[in-house]
Amino acid sequence: MYNALADRIRGLASLFWREVAKFGAVGGVAFVIDNGLTYYLMHGPMTDSEAKARFVGASIATIFSWIANRMWTFRHRRQANVLREFLMFILINGIGIGISTGFTALAKYSFNVTDKNMLFAAGVVGILVATVVRFFAYRFLVFNEELDQEPEFSHDHELIELHHHEKAAAAAAQRGEQLDKDPSETPRQP
Repeated sequence: MYNALADRIRGLASLFWREVAKFGAVGGVAFVIDNGLTYYLMHGPMTDSEAKARFVGASIATIFSWIANRMWTFRHRRQANVLREFLMFILINGIGIGISTGFTALAKYSFNVTDKNMLFAAGVVGILVATVVRFFAYRFLVFNEELDQEPEFSHDHELIELHHHEKAAAAAAQRGEQLDKDPSETPRQP
């Protein structure tokens, strides 16, 4: 029983770190898309609209992120209802975009930062905060098919049921021993 539990914990940790690594790779590419586009827009077509530039960059990176996370990071956890999954993803990313855009807007309007590089950096800090929020939200709200669907854990019910059956058998055996020792059940001596 303890070995099975230890194996389960090791498997969960391994699965978690694989998902974190894949999420990090997708996030790294999305980070480049978001920041590359935002930097271009801040220093070009949207020179006076830094928060809007961050919003546009983040929105395009979000579309990439949904496709990559759906097809790779959480491919075994995709929901059958694609529309619901996409809407949840957009909602979570809307919160994430709000965080990163909010950091840029906060720096510009509350702290009167005018240097574009500092505003850009404020958005990057916002992205880092939003990334932590996104990972857990994706994992538990968006791509949340049961863990039983994971190939590494397809036999977990057998382990749980085996453990349950062992406990039931032990309880029955204990009751059986008690019945044998009950004086009313013992045969009478002539």
